[in-house]
Amino acid sequence: MEILKIAHLKGHQGSVFKLTQAEEGKSILSGAGDGWIVEWGIDNPETGKLLAKVDSNIYSVLFLPNIHTVIVGNMNGGIHFVDIEQPQNNKNIAHHQKGVFDIQYFNNQIYTLGGDGIVTRWHLSPFQSLESIQISTKSLRCMDYSELRNEIAVGASDGNIYFLDAHLNIKNIIKQAHKNSIFSIKYSPNSTHLITGGRDALLKIWHFNEKSTELSQNTVLLNEIEAHNFTINDIKCNPQYPSVFATASRDKTIKIWHLNLDNTGEVKLLKVINTVKNGGHINSVNSIIWVNGNLLASASDDRSIILWKLIFEGNENI
Repeated sequence: MEILKIAHLKGHQGSVFKLTQAEEGKSILSGAGDGWIVEWGIDNPETGKLLAKVDSNIYSVLFLPNIHTVIVGNMNGGIHFVDIEQPQNNKNIAHHQKGVFDIQYFNNQIYTLGGDGIVTRWHLSPFQSLESIQISTKSLRCMDYSELRNEIAVGASDGNIYFLDAHLNIKNIIKQAHKNSIFSIKYSPNSTHLITGGRDALLKIWHFNEKSTELSQNTVLLNEIEAHNFTINDIKCNPQYPSVFATASRDKTIKIWHLNLDNTGEVKLLKVINTVKNGGHINSVNSIIWVNGNLLASASDDRSIILWKLIFEGNENI
């Protein structure tokens, strides 16, 4: 595999905590400690467009292209609904406490996680909460949704993984899945595996028993890897190559991995992107996103975003 650094985007005045897709394949959004929401075009990435500004550190960002709205979660638990085309429709809601750490959209509804241990389901139009469930006394840090399994996996600061249905009923819990906070959680594209990482710097591969129709009742740990030197902040599966995923860490590196999508959980390290060899970030890498199968964007405490082009070789069996 070859790694090419194709753009280094600067302009934020605070740590960049979150990246998300804007127009698919054409632009991304960043949210940072300066409260700025910036759009970066892939064809002309050097010039960012400031879309909006909020009055607090941004921890989570979600863009809904159909209604031209950005949903932002801040460090104080506030949720901002920003209408890009009609700012007079903007709405701010003080909802969670201690931060909004993740925002996702699926099943035509919005889901948010808070530092108060609460997960909330929101109606899209009008923007209003439908239900809030306390599932932990510690922060809820990350979630992912599997359409095939019709379930939500939530990683928490108590080290537990909570499996919920779309109506937030708890179906199963893996207790002490990690030693402490779980910062990222991702289903494999075929939903046979769950990939998790957290403060303990461990990368864990979980497998679902295909013979079981019960939600996550037979989840087993297949592999545990000391993947980074410090916290694993983010995990993203490649949209084009199902067996490839990337991890981002406080140790300033990004790592590209290959996962055998069978019941072995075998993981192979394909590439390390770092400061010295690749001109990578000089501080913690907080968020990553695949723009497409060969283009990865990363965001850091160094206040910058980097675009990376990955060239896979034929013998890598991806």
